[in-house]
Amino acid sequence: MWAEILFGLIIYRLVRLCLYDDDILEVETSDSNALFSVADRLKKLYGGKVYVGLRIPDADTATRQNIDLVLLTTKGDAVVVSVKNLDGFVLINADGSWVCETKNKTQTLPDPVEETRKQASILESYLEQRGILLPQGYLSCKVILPNPKCCTIQSSSFPSEVITYDQWVQLKSEAKGMFSGWIKGAFRGGKKETQESIQQNLSFILSTAPVWDRLELRGNKYVLGEFLEFKGKQEDLQALINIKRSKVSRLIIQKTSMLGLAHSRLQVLYTPRDYRSEGASASEWKEVGVRSSTEVLFQPQNSTKVRKFKFSSIVSMSLSA
Repeated sequence: MWAEILFGLIIYRLVRLCLYDDDILEVETSDSNALFSVADRLKKLYGGKVYVGLRIPDADTATRQNIDLVLLTTKGDAVVVSVKNLDGFVLINADGSWVCETKNKTQTLPDPVEETRKQASILESYLEQRGILLPQGYLSCKVILPNPKCCTIQSSSFPSEVITYDQWVQLKSEAKGMFSGWIKGAFRGGKKETQESIQQNLSFILSTAPVWDRLELRGNKYVLGEFLEFKGKQEDLQALINIKRSKVSRLIIQKTSMLGLAHSRLQVLYTPRDYRSEGASASEWKEVGVRSSTEVLFQPQNSTKVRKFKFSSIVSMSLSA
């Protein structure tokens, strides 16, 4: 009996090692997952499009401003959304900064609402540089706290731009006031054709704006950051030689063996980058075969550590132009 239990534990550890490397476990509750979870729910609630992980050039600082989400709803809302995946008790200081207290640490954050307004201002300037002059007040801002372990102390003292976790879970598509009221001033009486034109131009520019590279991992896990290179056997690297960000926008990994063993092989489908369209047809996808042990070197957003992800752990990878 004990031999059977020991054998079972060994098999479990081997399967866990092959299927769930440390990097996947480490990002299980990451901020990237929270971004995509919020983006999915906003799209279901309000329709339209959600742009995730933008890196907007800031002319004043010669750097790039990270923007979590931009929501364009079917009703014409344009919202810059900051997602704060905070865990613990959150309260607001007199100066507008936030304090997040957990059992192990106390974290102080600059005013997230003010930061989101700054992001909206930088985005507005970027859009102007690309030919869109938005009416005053067209962009609105929201800060969302989606973590169920986040508890807001004196939530009534939070600005109206903040959606606490309790409000987030109760949010309905018909709820007015959360994301409405974006048309202000002289534009309130604007023509429908003008609004549609702005939305179309916004959609095009946001779909071609700089973004973080992204990895989609098994188990609906995501990592935003920067793809660096592939690592593996020479013949596999040779097969992947054409997969560069200048040539490829996305790759999909298929047919992984059940145990993901080092000697197994899988198929990598990739589409040539086409700046004229949003995607490629099935006939344009190309295929190469590589070992499942081949790795992607990836530096996650807000991290100085380079991570290694085995192809057997990856569902897809998208590369920013």
